[in-house]
Amino acid sequence: MNLLFILIGLVLLIFGGHWLLKAAVGFSLRLEIPKIVIGMTVVSFATSAPELIVSIKSALEGHADIAFGNVIGSNIANLGLVLAITILISTISVEKSFYKTDWPVMIISSLLLYGFIAFDGVLQRYEGIILFSFLVIFLVYLLKFQKTAVVDELPDDEEDLPLYKDVLFLVIGGVALWGGSELLIDGAVGMAKHFNVSERVIGITIVSIGTSIPELAASVIAVLKKEKAISLGNLIGSNVFNILAVLGITSIITPITITDQRLLSGDIFWMLGISFLIFPLVFAPVKMKLTWKEGFILLFLYLLFMYKMFF
Repeated sequence: MNLLFILIGLVLLIFGGHWLLKAAVGFSLRLEIPKIVIGMTVVSFATSAPELIVSIKSALEGHADIAFGNVIGSNIANLGLVLAITILISTISVEKSFYKTDWPVMIISSLLLYGFIAFDGVLQRYEGIILFSFLVIFLVYLLKFQKTAVVDELPDDEEDLPLYKDVLFLVIGGVALWGGSELLIDGAVGMAKHFNVSERVIGITIVSIGTSIPELAASVIAVLKKEKAISLGNLIGSNVFNILAVLGITSIITPITITDQRLLSGDIFWMLGISFLIFPLVFAPVKMKLTWKEGFILLFLYLLFMYKMFF
């Protein structure tokens, strides 16, 4: 039953996020907000909605390790699993914005998080405010100075929908996200108790991989169809949002207190390590390209990380 709860919860989260995205884009177009603003704010928040809802609900119900593990695991999965599989299928070119803005902001965000949580094991409300404020500053900077670096992330099937459909998608998307988070967390906590493993392990493995499925599916489909370039910036942007928005907003609502010290003594260093590793991989052996060789390195590291989770 726990596995069934997790599977149904993930399906509801994925569809709920998609419906919420359609509604958010619809309302934004109706309000005549520039597409570049929609892509950077509305779309980014909507695609992070599953992680955000799961983390907030986990923290409120006293399962902080699932909330924190979800973000750490998702960030590792985005680079070690999603990016690895994508470049194993097809070589991708890396934009200059990678070393000018994307990678530095991801590293600063990751180090900020580490600095806030490493010494007391608590992400306080004021620290959440600092994280979220950094996100706002970053978005304003991009809008003012780096518009060309922003990839148009609007859905391919973007269209003007009647108002009642926008409202309907908003309502059913919100209900699906909430219901999905209920089932996923109940199933995850139940599975942790049944198999006598920590909530940290469940959060970093099942929950984080599940919430990374949309990014994986979108990346693989785009590569196979060759419809639009896969941007490393999109995955890095997702990691930035996970830290600054998901953990930032969650800790503003309720401080996150880590109980499993392995999140702080091991897992967060894996996240930092794979984030730092991306930089040399982009420049060697082929400059500004990621090929199947880098894909194997990243996938090997991810599988090693998963192995160390259980053994």
